[in-house]
Amino acid sequence: MLNDLPYAKPHDAGMSENRLSRIKPLVESYINKQLIPGAVTLAARHGKIVHFDVQGYSHVEKSKPMASDTIFRMASMTKPVTSVALMMLYEQGRFQLRDPISKYLPAFKEMKVAESTVGRGYNYVPAKRPIEVRDILTHTAGFATEYNPKLQAEYRSVAKFKSRNEVIGDFVDRLAKLPLIHQPGEVWDYSRATCVVGRLVEVLSGQTLAEYFQQHIFEPLGMTDTHFFLPEEKLPRFAAAYEPGEDFKIRLNDAPSMESFYLSKPGIYYMGSGGLVSTASDYFRFADMLMQNGKAGDQRILSRKTVELMTMNHIGDRPVWLTGPGIGFGLGFSVCLNRGETHAMDTEGSYSWGGAFCTYWWNDPAEKLFGMMLTQVRPYLHLNLRADFRTVVTQAVDD
Repeated sequence: MLNDLPYAKPHDAGMSENRLSRIKPLVESYINKQLIPGAVTLAARHGKIVHFDVQGYSHVEKSKPMASDTIFRMASMTKPVTSVALMMLYEQGRFQLRDPISKYLPAFKEMKVAESTVGRGYNYVPAKRPIEVRDILTHTAGFATEYNPKLQAEYRSVAKFKSRNEVIGDFVDRLAKLPLIHQPGEVWDYSRATCVVGRLVEVLSGQTLAEYFQQHIFEPLGMTDTHFFLPEEKLPRFAAAYEPGEDFKIRLNDAPSMESFYLSKPGIYYMGSGGLVSTASDYFRFADMLMQNGKAGDQRILSRKTVELMTMNHIGDRPVWLTGPGIGFGLGFSVCLNRGETHAMDTEGSYSWGGAFCTYWWNDPAEKLFGMMLTQVRPYLHLNLRADFRTVVTQAVDD
């Protein structure tokens, strides 16, 4: 499937081949310092791939080279896919963004909000308004999270698997019983709200999230290597995952094996907030569909107007603490509002998101520029790799 991707010589797409050559030594420097095992990097302009490279190893201990079809844990890069799935149903008139989610998920009726008291406990007060669909797409629903200490222990109990037969609806029902930590719509706080988005897709469509993805997104776009649970025959292409050890040098965390969560049997837990595995070429097809205003060849996944709606800021001036200043949030991804505040090269209107294993992609519609970097290190906040890569790709624009 790699042969049917669109390629161009850099200068034909308004990119400098010499400047793109800076990508390789940048990634190599991280590999040589043993900060990452390897990486797949891809850049495209005007829908044409101008850089597609593999470096390092997918499994260091086995000296297994990274490959163009290596399969990665995409983690939160699942969220844009889930958001697109819900917005496809929006286009069919199944809901409005201001609808209460309890209209479709009754467990979320009459939510309470935990307010801190002078002591160590909380008062539980009624939510000022219902959680709306737009709130679960923009991380403003007010849900408790892994990152916020407020009701953190209670959240961890809710998020913990209760049985091998659990489905995502079980988690969503438990989440609905937990008080909120913010009033709906008031605070941007990163959460598993996109699991609720995925559950809403299931309820509205009558399909599992995996079935909906396969029929309406993966098959039309030719995303043949994107799965919630990896087919056994693809295990040899699945990258090992690493974590920082002493001096931040990587050490093995999750070696590909039949015991991996991503090969669990039965695989029925479809986590819309972070469950997919995929390849660089597959995710490029998805991102390029958005860049082409919802169309891929003769397949239209979303309308141009829907893509415009998804990629505008929907949270006002609420700070997006995970990314820093100058960034807003649309319906499924962050949006650059002011590059003077971000101190980065993204053009205003660029949108992006990354994953917990240091995967990252962005679209810059003004420049018709796409970039993606895939590796497998978690946590990764000690690394500047994602920002470094974005800078080196953008500085290669040459028209």
